[in-house]
This record gives sequence, structure tokens and C-alpha cells, in this order.
Amino acid sequence: MKKLLVLLALGCASGLFAQSNEEKRLKAAGDVLDEVMQMKDKAIPQDLLDKSECAIVIPGLKKGAFIFGGKYGKGFFTCRKPGGEGWGSPAGVTVEGGSVGFQIGGSESDVILLVMNKRGADRLVTSQFKLGGEASVAAGPVGRDSSAQTDALLTAEILSYSRSRGVFAGISLEGSTLRQDLDVNKGLYGKTMTNKEIIDGNPTPPESAKLLLGDLNKYSPRKSK
Repeated sequence: MKKLLVLLALGCASGLFAQSNEEKRLKAAGDVLDEVMQMKDKAIPQDLLDKSECAIVIPGLKKGAFIFGGKYGKGFFTCRKPGGEGWGSPAGVTVEGGSVGFQIGGSESDVILLVMNKRGADRLVTSQFKLGGEASVAAGPVGRDSSAQTDALLTAEILSYSRSRGVFAGISLEGSTLRQDLDVNKGLYGKTMTNKEIIDGNPTPPESAKLLLGDLNKYSPRKSK
């Protein structure tokens, strides 16, 4: 009986710890977006942010390599509410990917993805999809506007950015897989919810989402028509 009680206590403590980690990560996502947008001439172009349907922020994406490279990170995405005004409750995502080649090293970076159209937004609410496979992705431009963007940027469903060691620039994430994180969603909302249920139902967001949603509503409160 004592062993059972100890196991239950450890299980509860583990759940609380995991939830605490998700809250910290969600707050970190808000910090990342705010810091990037304050870079002014080196930030995400305002016109692209205003045209985006959804935003994904992955703080601390880890990249490691020893012969076979790999990427892994957890983050959150949120989409604009119906009508394009304001941003809805966030949902959890995990990005995984790999590359083959002779390489040694490792790094950690913050990643931001902008989903530019309805087709890309629809992919986000599936269980998983591959960047550059099911969804076209391109390294996004930085600066005040995107007037120098190429045709590839104009047609890409998703634009990707990375900040590492203070440098913010477009990055290619082709070949990476983005999937919903049901465990994260349960930790944030108290019950298992798919990403589609969160985006469609827009439940009350957790307190830890206040900074991320506040930043998005501050920098791009309405969708550009």
C-alpha cells in the first residue's frame, strides 16, 4: 500500500513539474517573439506578419550532429480568430527532423514560422506534416518590409526564421516534421485536446499564454486585406 501511495505521489509531482515546464516554455515563446520584433530593421517584415494566418514559436530548438544531424524542439502555434482580428488560444507542437552528412557540433536556436495562407493553416490542425513535403516552406526575409522577396516567398505556405547567438535570419527547415503535441495540450488545458479542437473551439488560454498573445495582438492585431 505504501509503495502504491508513493508511486501516486511521484506521478502527481511529475505531472505538476511537466506542466510547469510547459508554462515556462510558453512564456519563453512570448519573450522570443517580443525580442525579435524589437530588432526593428532586422525583425520580421511587418507586411508579412500582417498577412500571416498563423504563427509558430519554438524557443530553444536543439540541433545536434555527429555524422547524422538532427533537430528537435517543442513550441506553440496560434492562428487568427475568425474575421482576422485578434489571435486565438495556442496549441502545442513538436518539430523533429534530420540530415545525413559528415558533421560534428551542436547548437540551440529560437525558431519562428509564419503560416501565410489558409492551406498552410489547414495543415497545422492535422496530426503531423512534413515541411517542404506536404507544405512548401522558404527561409523568410528580414527587415522593415519584404519588397525584395522572390517568387518562392510569394508562393510559400510557410516562412521560417531562426535566431541563434543574437543573429536573426531566414532558415530552411525542409525535411522537418511538425506534429501536434497532445501531452502539452493536456497540460495547458487540463484535458486532452487536438490542435484542431483548440483552434476551432478557442478555449480560455492559460495565464502563461498572456505574453505571446499580447505580443501578437500588439504587433499585428488585424489581418491585412
